[in-house]
Amino acid sequence: MSISAEGSPKVRIVTALLRDDNRVLLCHRSPQRRWYPDVWDMPGGHVDPGELPGAALARELREELGIDIAAPLGPPVHEVHADTFDMQIWLIEAWTGSPVNAAPDEHDAIAWFTEDALGELSLAHDSYLALFSKVLGEHRA
Repeated sequence: MSISAEGSPKVRIVTALLRDDNRVLLCHRSPQRRWYPDVWDMPGGHVDPGELPGAALARELREELGIDIAAPLGPPVHEVHADTFDMQIWLIEAWTGSPVNAAPDEHDAIAWFTEDALGELSLAHDSYLALFSKVLGEHRA
C-alpha cells in the first residue's frame, strides 16, 4: 500500500482506455464532482479493499457504462502516480454490450473521440493526450 504525503493511504484507481477502431470513449465528469469536476476522463474508479485491480475495472465498467469485459490479465498500458492516488490504465478493445451513461450522477455525458478532437478537450490529467495519441497511433500502424 502506498502512503500519501499527508500520511493517509493513497487511493487505488483503475481506468479503461476503451478503443474502438480510431476512437476512444471518454466520460465527462459532472461539474458538481468534488474531485476533477467538469473534465473529460476515462471510465473507472476505486479498487475496493481486497479486490483485484482487474476485477475492480470490470465492476466499474459494468456500473458506469453497462458493459462487460474480461478482467485484464496483463500489465496496464500506463500508470499515473499523484500525491493522493495511484492509477492504473488498461487498454480495452473488446466488451459485451453498448456503452451508455449508466452513472449520470458521476458523468453528465459520454462520447467517442477521434485523435483530431482530443486536443480541444479539457482532460482530467496532463498525461492523457500523449497516451491517447500513442494508443491510436499504434492502431494505425
